[in-house]
Amino acid sequence: MTIAVFTLSLLGAMALGMPIAFALIVCGVALMSTIDMFDAQIVAQNVINGADSFPLMAIPFFMLAGEVMNKGGLAKRIVNVALVAVGHFRGGLGYVTILASCILASLSGSAAADAAALAALLVPMMVAAGHKKSYAAGLVAAGGIIAPVIPPSIGFVIFGVAAGVSISKLFLAGIVPGLLLGAGLCLAWWWVVRQENLTPPPRASLSEMVKAVVDGFWALMLPVIIVVGLRFGIFTPTEAAVVVAVYSLFVATCIYRELKLSQLYEVFVSSALTTSIVMFLVAAALVSSWLITVSEISAQIVTLLKPFMGNNTLLMLAIMVVVVIVGTALDMTPTILILTPILMPIVKAAGIDPVYFGVLFIINNAIGLITPPVGIVLNVVCGVSRISMEDIIKGVWPFLIAQLIVLFAMVLFPGLVTIPAKWFSG
Repeated sequence: MTIAVFTLSLLGAMALGMPIAFALIVCGVALMSTIDMFDAQIVAQNVINGADSFPLMAIPFFMLAGEVMNKGGLAKRIVNVALVAVGHFRGGLGYVTILASCILASLSGSAAADAAALAALLVPMMVAAGHKKSYAAGLVAAGGIIAPVIPPSIGFVIFGVAAGVSISKLFLAGIVPGLLLGAGLCLAWWWVVRQENLTPPPRASLSEMVKAVVDGFWALMLPVIIVVGLRFGIFTPTEAAVVVAVYSLFVATCIYRELKLSQLYEVFVSSALTTSIVMFLVAAALVSSWLITVSEISAQIVTLLKPFMGNNTLLMLAIMVVVVIVGTALDMTPTILILTPILMPIVKAAGIDPVYFGVLFIINNAIGLITPPVGIVLNVVCGVSRISMEDIIKGVWPFLIAQLIVLFAMVLFPGLVTIPAKWFSG
């Protein structure tokens, strides 16, 4: 009964056009009424407690860093480094997009911000080089979703807080899976461009390579600082977010000097608006999360999944399929907040490593950002690239399939995640 109330109240509120945050509160109130314990003070208290978390302080700083990198010239220099490194291969601009996506992912952690920056810079260049606009935009969108997987990752912060899992371990465990997603995109792009008869641009000279690396040195140092700092315990993930924001502000205003002091107000306001949306979602989700625990919905779902409990691979496959389906209708943040309190008790009961599950769960949610019809990153790239949703959906399919293959390969071979995670975490 409680599962039906939870599902119908949440979907019903969303069907009425209610924002996700308010739909989560309505869902919580419906559950409270069902188990006869409605109290407005409990609702208010849980909303306040939902945002009262030190690790969540990382979110506004990562949001700020993403805005600064896009407007302060860091993203542009990363693209230039990738261009001189792999731009001379057949379909080189596609490989540039993938390499730049991986590097940018290690700077901001925001899929939408990275995709917007790359779409503005690379889609016109790829079209001018003779590539189909649909494939160019689709590749940029697929590359953008690597951002929530390679640290720093806003998705890992939210999941870590909701699931009670070490955010530092999640960050370090996400490095190799993120690179594997990039490798999957490389294979998919190779398959796409082999049918095109395009002449690759000439290889960059040694002096051009050196100039690009020197020019982008300060931007390239940021992921090194983050990984080294986390690996050796110099700072926590929350402190890392502050380091990222301050470092990017310093580089953009004092070294590259592309971000003027007069633009700072606009940058701060933009990042604050985005942060407020995410934080209110997190706060509202705690109402339904608390009631999921009280009403024992997780225990009921564990009972339903008992046929899979004897085989962790089958259980993970079943969970990943469910998350893929949910991801077609919900954005990443609400999916994490809704499903984490339901799935974590199942994962713990089955003896699955929470860090391993968290990495696959975030990858799955990231893929949801490019699955139609909701796909937030698809919408962002559509707007920036001025392409129709129908065309970008046609162009993104090869890359979406490649990333799903990588995801399910990690389900079948957990060592792809767990072994590298041990390397980085020591």
